[in-house]
Amino acid sequence: MIEHAGHLPGLDPEALSWRRASYSAWGDSVEIALPELNATQAKDLCEAVRRNARARLKQMPTARIVDAIDATVARLLDREHPLRRKAEHLLPIVTGYDRETVRLGLTSYLKTFRRQQLLRFLAEDFANPAVLDSFQPTAKGGFLRAHGPELLLHVWAGNVPALSLWSLVCGLLVKAGSIGKLASAEPLTAGWFASLLAEIDPEIGQCLAIVWWKGGDEAGEAPFLLAADTVMAYGNNATLAALRAKLPITTRFLPHGHKIGFGLIAREALDSRKSAALARLAAHDVTRYEQQGCYSPQMLFVERGGRVSPAEFARHVAQELGAIAHRHPRRGLSSEEAAAIAAWRGAQEMQAMGDAAELFGEPADPWSVVHVEKPEDLSPTGLNRTLKLVAVESLDEVPALVSPYRSFLQTSGIAASPARLFLLSERLGEIGVTRIAPLGRMTAPEAGWHHDGRFSLLDLVTLTEIEQGAEAASEGFAPYVD
Repeated sequence: MIEHAGHLPGLDPEALSWRRASYSAWGDSVEIALPELNATQAKDLCEAVRRNARARLKQMPTARIVDAIDATVARLLDREHPLRRKAEHLLPIVTGYDRETVRLGLTSYLKTFRRQQLLRFLAEDFANPAVLDSFQPTAKGGFLRAHGPELLLHVWAGNVPALSLWSLVCGLLVKAGSIGKLASAEPLTAGWFASLLAEIDPEIGQCLAIVWWKGGDEAGEAPFLLAADTVMAYGNNATLAALRAKLPITTRFLPHGHKIGFGLIAREALDSRKSAALARLAAHDVTRYEQQGCYSPQMLFVERGGRVSPAEFARHVAQELGAIAHRHPRRGLSSEEAAAIAAWRGAQEMQAMGDAAELFGEPADPWSVVHVEKPEDLSPTGLNRTLKLVAVESLDEVPALVSPYRSFLQTSGIAASPARLFLLSERLGEIGVTRIAPLGRMTAPEAGWHHDGRFSLLDLVTLTEIEQGAEAASEGFAPYVD
C-alpha cells in the first residue's frame, strides 16, 4: 500500500512531485509518498497559509479553536475511527516500536490535548487567556493584547511518534498560521491530525500545512525559512545550530535540542515494600520509546543507607527490564545504534574489571544495566534500554556530578520524601534542571509543562500594550467631552 503524507491546502496533488520512502518492521511494510514542493509551490503555500490565518484564524475566538482540537483528538482516541486504526497499523511499521507500545503511547499522549488540558495550557501561560481574543485590562492599568505569529514554521524530529502535535497545537492556540516540516522517521501523524482538523473545521484547516523536504536540501527549505516569522525546531544541537545560521536575524528562533535525563533514588524510598515497584517505574521510563525522548533517563543515582542497597535495586531494575522485553520487544536497531550499544557495553565491561561494578544482561539481551559503587559524573549511555546506576553516599553529591552537563539538563526523576524533594529540586534548579517528575512519569510531561524551562505559548506571542496614559488621553477626544 501507499500512504500519502502531509496536508497541503490549495495545492493540486496531481501537480506535485512525490518521493516514495519504504518502511518495514514486524514482518510488514508500507510505502509513504512524501510531497516535494518546488520553490513556486512552497512560496504560494506560505502566502496562502499566512493570508488565511490573518483573515480567519486570528479573527476566531480561542474557544472555537479549543473545541476543534478537542473534537479532532476525540476521534483519534476512538479506536474504531479509521484514522486511529490506520495509526495503530502503520506507526509500528514506520517507527519500529511494537504495536502495544504505540497503542498505549498514543492514548496517553493524545489525552494531553483534550479540552480540559488545553485550558490548562492557556491558563499556565496567560493570567487571562482572553488576551488572545481582545485587549484586556491589566492590574497596573492600561490594556494588553497577545498576538501569535502570522506564520510559524515547525521543524520536527521523528524520534517519538506524534511528537509533532505538541508544537502544532501550541501554534493553533495562539492563532498562528502554521507550516510543519515532517521528519522522515515519522512522517504521518501530523498530516493525519491536520486533515482531520480540516474536516471538523474547514476554516482552521486552511490555516495550516504539513510539508516535507529532504534534510540538508537548502533549495527545498529556503522558501519556508525566509517566509516564517517564528521557527520552532527540534533535533540535535548541530542541526539546530546550522538551521539558526540560515534564518534572517529578525526571525524568532525557538530551538529544542539534545538533553540527558537522570533520576535520583533516596534511601527512604529503598525498602522491601517499595523498591520493587519503584524499579518497575524506572524500567517503564527507560523502555518507553527506547530512551529517544529528551526526558528519558540514562542514569540513576541511588543513595546508600536504605534497607535495599543500590546493588540490590539495580538487580530489581534489571529484572523488570527483562520482564518488559517479553511484553514489549525492543524495536529493530540500525547498524549505528547497535554499534553504539556495543561500544558502551564494552567500555562498561572494561571499567568493571578494575572497579566495584556489575553488568547485568548478556550482549544478546535487548537491555543492559550497569551498577557502579563509586560516584561518577553524568554521562550518556548507548540508549535503547541501556541504563547506569551510580551509588552515592548522599544525594547531595548529585548536583556536582551532573553540573558539567548543565546545557544538556532538562528532566530529573526523583523518589524522595517531601522535604528532600524540595531541597533537592532547589539544588537541581540552580544547575539548569527545568523539570522534576516522579519515576514512571519522566517520559509523560503534564499538559502545559515548560519545555526546556520556557513557556509553551507565551514564547510564541508578542504583546501589544495600551498604556494607561494613552487611555486617559483618549478621553479628551471623545464626542461626549464637548
